Formats: sequence, C-alpha cells, structure tokens
Amino acid sequence: MSAQQRSALFIDGANLYAATKALGFDIDYRRLLREFQSRDSLLRAFYYTAIVEDQEYSSIRPLIDWLDYNGFRVVTKPAKEFVDSMGRRKVKGNMDIELAIDALELAPHIDHMVLFSGDGDFRSLVEAMQRRGVRVTVVSTIQTQPAMIADDLRRQADEFVDLAHLISRIGRDPGERASRGPDNRNNGDTGTRSRGETPERSARPSPALESRYGIRQDDEPVGS
Repeated sequence: MSAQQRSALFIDGANLYAATKALGFDIDYRRLLREFQSRDSLLRAFYYTAIVEDQEYSSIRPLIDWLDYNGFRVVTKPAKEFVDSMGRRKVKGNMDIELAIDALELAPHIDHMVLFSGDGDFRSLVEAMQRRGVRVTVVSTIQTQPAMIADDLRRQADEFVDLAHLISRIGRDPGERASRGPDNRNNGDTGTRSRGETPERSARPSPALESRYGIRQDDEPVGS
C-alpha cells in the first residue's frame, strides 16, 4: 500500500470483539493504531460500540476511555435491553448507521477505508464508498466455523485481510501483564463520549486497563 494514501479505520467494536474471541486472542489497540499508521497516512480511527449503562457491562468503559484518550474517535450510543421469548436477557445495539454516515462524510478526504467488521449489512456501504473512488479493505476472518464475515461483503471489498494473519502485529502479548507493576497515579473516570460530545481529557483511565487489555498507561498517547 502506498505511504501517500490517506486512510481511515472504521471499527465495528462488537463485531471485532466476537471475531477476536472466536480466534482466541486479544487486540492491543496501541499496536493496531501503529500498524495502520505505518501503512498509510492515517487521518482517523473510529471505534463504534453501544453501551449498556449498568454494573454488569461496565467493564467496557475503561477500554473506551483509553481509546478516546489515545488517538481513536469513539462513537457510542445506549444499547437497548429486552427479554426474549425464553425469558433470557438480551442486549441490542446497532451502530451501522453511525458508521455509514461517518464513512460517507469522510469519503471526499480519504483514498482508503479499512473496515473492521464481517457484517454483511455493510456491503452497500462498501459499494457506495467505491463509487466515490475510495478503495476498501475489510478485516475479519474466515478461519472460524462458521466464518465471521458475510460472503457478499468479502466479495465486494477491494481487499480482504484475515484477522488471523494480523495476530502477530496487533495481538496483545500475554506476558506483558506479568512483567509490569501496578500504576499508582491518581486515576479518574473520563466518561464516554456520545456523538457530538467532547471528552474530558484531564483524567486518566483506571489501572485495571493494564491487566484487562494489556494497555501501557505510562506510555505517551499515540495519534491525536
């Protein structure tokens, strides 16, 4: 890929999480950002996720706060909870529209879109971006049973990159957690940015990030 290309990452958080879980590894988002900064002139890195505002699902907040502080543009909205016909608690949170709008608005300013998702609903978006002259790479995996990417989305993309082939470049090193001590600085809750809001930058994420996501909090932020 040309180093002169202007690119943007669009990460479907829930879909990417499901794919990495199926492959049995965790993403180091600092390494992911650096990997794609080294490939292109990276203008934006978006991360989309719906959030359930209760204690059970609060573990995602430290990750979102860290992403927001370290070069990612995080877009969230409240997830909807419901009980299915079997009495099981379900959560629904679709960010497809938000991702599509951001991609189409950014299309005149980029040459290359990298979409982290296997959701077939994005096929029409990929086609629309291509009509605007944007080359589209889709990142997901076919190394699982069943595959995590819809066949029509994979066929529509200009390039398909299997997530399994990126593990050595963007995967978290499990040994990092044991080699680092706790971070004793004063930490606060930055909160999560919804569309249109400006995040509070004065506080740092919880030290639980280091053990939960392999994030090094004492490093300088990457990106802007």
